[in-house]
Amino acid sequence: METSDLLFAHELFMRLSANIETVIKGQKENIRYILAGFAGGGHILLEDNPGTGKTTLAKALAKSMDARFKRIQFTPDLLPSDILGVSIFDPAKKEFKLHKGPVFTHILLADEINRASPRTQSALLEAMAEGQVSIDGNLLNLEDLFFVIATQNPIESRGTYPLPEAQMDRFAMQLELGYVTRETEALILSEQSLAHPIHSVLPCVSLEEGLKLRRLIGEVFVSKELKEYIVALVTATREKPGVLLGASPRASIALMKTAQALALFDKTDFVGPDHIQEIAVRVMAHRLILDPRLKFSGVSARTLVEEILTSIPVPV
Repeated sequence: METSDLLFAHELFMRLSANIETVIKGQKENIRYILAGFAGGGHILLEDNPGTGKTTLAKALAKSMDARFKRIQFTPDLLPSDILGVSIFDPAKKEFKLHKGPVFTHILLADEINRASPRTQSALLEAMAEGQVSIDGNLLNLEDLFFVIATQNPIESRGTYPLPEAQMDRFAMQLELGYVTRETEALILSEQSLAHPIHSVLPCVSLEEGLKLRRLIGEVFVSKELKEYIVALVTATREKPGVLLGASPRASIALMKTAQALALFDKTDFVGPDHIQEIAVRVMAHRLILDPRLKFSGVSARTLVEEILTSIPVPV
């Protein structure tokens, strides 16, 4: 990779991160991971308690880019056509006219995705995986820069349809924001005493720059040893006792691409073991299906991945 491209990508990451941090306080690490997921061409699932800033974070990223942004508030009566679009007959022209749904955008916020029916969830997840949708038998491609941030609250079960583990595989990462410190929360109160900071966020990155950033990710060098290390980590999840379904090859790809993005974030044009280890839990844990007996014993998918990280030798 040329030095100019490396500096361009790093500066772009810094610009986006700083712009988002004017709105989202105390989430520097999660902002880093969301930007890495975006640059790596993946999609993000934010799962946390209400009021922790999931929707605001997604909106801040969208407003930081000069790109089209759409939001879908998922509800039990939402239909696939409400997301994808539908052909409506025009009596004047005596022909069907396609009305594209909100999925035809650059950045899409799928708010409370677990409130929609499995059929509607699948429509969005298929679009995320394939980069295209089928409407009335016609295949339509989505935007080159198509990025989904989905949110869901883990504490509510009434009126929700939790995403099946097999469909969770469509997300490159699952992140949890958590609560900020008392000092940060007090700062948030001061900043929102008159107006919400989200209203003053202006684009700092163009659509062309965002697309170039995604292209540069593929130029970040990943050694043969590190590719084998990634595969070893993912394969270990399939061989772990008590794991009914381990991480898929899609997890290997997501782990590599996200690590490449983190390397650019750190102004290096090659991936190191630390980049892989930093993101491994967030990329792999949500994809695992555990034996219920293992869950009842207090073991979580997160702890299993952490165990694997300590057991697999790191290439030197």
